[in-house]
Amino acid sequence: MADWDPSAYLQYTDERSRPFTELVARVPGTPATIVDLGCGPGHLTAVLRARWPDAHVTGVDASPAMIERARAADPGTEYVLGDLSTDDHTADLVISNAALQWVPGHRDLLTTLADRAAQTFAFQVPGNHDAPSHVLLREVAARDPYAGVVGPVERRATADPAEYLDRLARPGWTVDTWETTYTHLLHGPDPVLRWISATGAQPTLRALEVMDPALRARFEDEFGAALREAYPEHSYGTPLTFRRVFAVATRA
Repeated sequence: MADWDPSAYLQYTDERSRPFTELVARVPGTPATIVDLGCGPGHLTAVLRARWPDAHVTGVDASPAMIERARAADPGTEYVLGDLSTDDHTADLVISNAALQWVPGHRDLLTTLADRAAQTFAFQVPGNHDAPSHVLLREVAARDPYAGVVGPVERRATADPAEYLDRLARPGWTVDTWETTYTHLLHGPDPVLRWISATGAQPTLRALEVMDPALRARFEDEFGAALREAYPEHSYGTPLTFRRVFAVATRA
């Protein structure tokens, strides 16, 4: 997959950061070491430092562009390039924000990741893969001429809180899982298109861009029109309903 665009991702920093802030608030104890899996451009390290100012934080991400941006913006933190599925960093707290859904078979990796935490393993993943934004992405991408370029768009399904509880609940562990549905109020032209273009639609858009920039532009026009119908603009902005699933597993 092509690399990520940190600038596009950071367009909605407040909305994207809120679930991580709420996840961190539910983590108990005072970890001395923290590994942030899928740290992105490093903008959330401040949340960790505000809660645990003396902790040593290591950010891990598979995107060279994200790691480069994080190192430039936060030179006092250790950021390393790594595959989340094979990374073997250990820490008191292993945490991940909106990243594990990109890891194939992430549900089967959960106990392995938890075992790398001396105290707590915590993560948050989007649970909106059946929302209109993602359904429309799959539908438009399946049409000609896009389908021949991008192939079927994978439905990156995450689990419900009950399944994450079942997978993480083991002797010696206390597990807390829950979900929250946010209604983000977005502003400006085509805000839902801009939102999803930086995340869920990014692999599709990059594939089309590599093949033909005009094809990407055509796709964005068609996809954007469908999104405007599904997410109508109101006088106060454009509401985007977004479900998130959380888990905090702590050694008893």
